[in-house]
Amino acid sequence: MFSPLRAIASHSPTRRAFVSLLSDAIATQLRPYSLPSRLVDVAERDGELRVFLVAGEVSGDTIASQLMRGLKDLSPVPVKFTGVGGESMRKIGFESIFSMEEISVMGLWELLPHIVNIRSRINHTVEAAFLFQPHVVVTVDSKGFSFRLLKLLRSKYAKSTHGPLHIHYVAPSFWAWKGGEERLKDLRCFVDHILCILPFEAQICNLNGLPATYVGHPILDDSSSLSPLLTVHRRSSSVLVSESEKQDQQRKAESFLKNNGFSPGSNIVALLPGSRLQEVRRMLPIYAESMQLLKESFPDLSCVVPIAPNQQVQAYIDKATRSFPVPTGLIHSASLETKYVAFNVSKAALCTSGSAVMELMLAGLPCVVTYQAHLITEWLIHFKKKINFISLPNILLNSEVIPEVLFRDCTPENLVKTLRVVLLDKKARENQIESAKKLVWMLDQSMEQKKEHADFCCIRSPGYIAAWTILHAEKNFH
Repeated sequence: MFSPLRAIASHSPTRRAFVSLLSDAIATQLRPYSLPSRLVDVAERDGELRVFLVAGEVSGDTIASQLMRGLKDLSPVPVKFTGVGGESMRKIGFESIFSMEEISVMGLWELLPHIVNIRSRINHTVEAAFLFQPHVVVTVDSKGFSFRLLKLLRSKYAKSTHGPLHIHYVAPSFWAWKGGEERLKDLRCFVDHILCILPFEAQICNLNGLPATYVGHPILDDSSSLSPLLTVHRRSSSVLVSESEKQDQQRKAESFLKNNGFSPGSNIVALLPGSRLQEVRRMLPIYAESMQLLKESFPDLSCVVPIAPNQQVQAYIDKATRSFPVPTGLIHSASLETKYVAFNVSKAALCTSGSAVMELMLAGLPCVVTYQAHLITEWLIHFKKKINFISLPNILLNSEVIPEVLFRDCTPENLVKTLRVVLLDKKARENQIESAKKLVWMLDQSMEQKKEHADFCCIRSPGYIAAWTILHAEKNFH
């Protein structure tokens, strides 16, 4: 084939040198504009998919473990993982470069004592990622750590043409804070794609120039077979719960009560003080005082405490509950099924604001949302927030369906006052359960719409949809 450059180059050494330089310059200019490749195609070319995965807290660890399963099942080539994670990821074969608990800190003022260690861990993680040479870096929630990591990693690859794809799973709550939507544009510099867990988030991200995909709320992965509300919603049969299922639930409930030393008629309250040590230390003593006051009205009062898979949290709760004012059963890193059985035998719950509130809603267990923080953190939250509620169910339903007792109002006296209503007021209990059904419909209906338009129409799992989205994400790989 005739080549003008080759023809010119053949005339003299000087011209050949000039044409060589010109060819290099053209190639350099064209490289940024080369056609993007799908991640899965690049992985097939290399014979493996290298994924650097970072989760900074228990809920993120659960989400990341679901994503790992999806990537392993959907990838046409072997997948190698490394990064930072917790117990759920470890069970699938993940080896964390350091303990996830070291970066599991929440709050503004609360962060200050840990800032030196967290900076050190960010730098450590950047170096580990660079050495691993991943095809993709996936950070899950924990935006403070995640975004600093991605920004530094993008800078480190600034002069390279083969930097990894950057995916952030769980969009930051831009809709909750003043100026939050404007800050999405800044993320474009170091985030290539956002995986959103709420139906309205992806459209707003895309409108602000940040590629995003709605993959579904991860609670639908966890609770797909255990949530009574979700099970009923997905059934086409007019029979909501079969007789055999009722008997099975009854057997499990009786076994749980017996194993924990509870009488069948006990008034059991589930206590969920959080998954981070700092919040458990703050909330569990308040819960203990609340139970001391509440048992004056309910002599047969008992508690169950599901414990997050965090060694420091487990050790603290083990010690603290030895002097609890009421009989208390602890659920140590139990299966999800055991936790739902505990919810099933409980009458109500006290819950520190977070992902656990969604679990309680799907379990159909009426609850009270609680939260305390340092005074400076509280002031900053009040100054920056633009929504009226703190718990996700209330935000999505735009109504205080679940009572929220927050900050300085979060005292044992106020908790007992509110919890008594949830325990005794039939109308208040029914309102929470009916609202939970609406929430389930809202989230699951969005998944139905997503499923109809996806190439993987048989997949309903948010973790698998996220995996498919990552595998088919495009970037200029070189």
